[in-house]
Amino acid sequence: MSSSSASSLSNFSSCEISDALIKLGLPHGGHIPDIQMYSPSQTSDTRLCGPAYTVQMVLASEKSAPKLPNHFVDTVPDGSVVVIDAPPEVKNAVWGGLMTAGAQARGALGVIISGRCRDLAEHRSANFPVFAKGHSTLGQSPFTRPSAINVPLSIKAWSPLTGSDGGSFPPVDVHPGDWMVADEDGVVCVPQDLISKVLELAAKGREVDEKCMQDIRLGMGVQASFKKHRGK
Repeated sequence: MSSSSASSLSNFSSCEISDALIKLGLPHGGHIPDIQMYSPSQTSDTRLCGPAYTVQMVLASEKSAPKLPNHFVDTVPDGSVVVIDAPPEVKNAVWGGLMTAGAQARGALGVIISGRCRDLAEHRSANFPVFAKGHSTLGQSPFTRPSAINVPLSIKAWSPLTGSDGGSFPPVDVHPGDWMVADEDGVVCVPQDLISKVLELAAKGREVDEKCMQDIRLGMGVQASFKKHRGK
């Protein structure tokens, strides 16, 4: 599918896209849990949509992992969404204001971080979309470092209370070039080979929900409207 066709995903919310992916058999609906929008602001109607440029972070103490010859931000492709997977147990940020400046200069659309960011005011001042699991005053050094770019990521849910993975919630695989959609509701990854089917199902789902909404506002019960339009 062409990038212009895939960009039509931006017409749909992350919720509509997740519903479509559930119907297509993805048990997680493409949803990467616990990531929220920190920039431009948490009340913005920003919708980030574009192909993934992936970055794998590792602990700085992990000596066996490869080292990158260049800073990963310097190789960000124009029109891409940077997707970073950081070790879940770390408390430092893996993205800051200087990285936003570099990524923006290279035409990146935004960043999605399974990890933490910092320099919130700088991202917001630049009007650059930043989605992350949290934020921190700490930078990368001496805690983490980038180890690989444009590699498949397997992003697991993580519970900060138990220090373990998300139990029964399956990991989300993000491959370079998969399309990312992020808005105030959350973050969704759409596999490249499912984009056309997702667009079709999301459009049908929106049509059905609009009919349900009309009837509910006229006084029909939620259950009755679902049965009428959704068939259940």
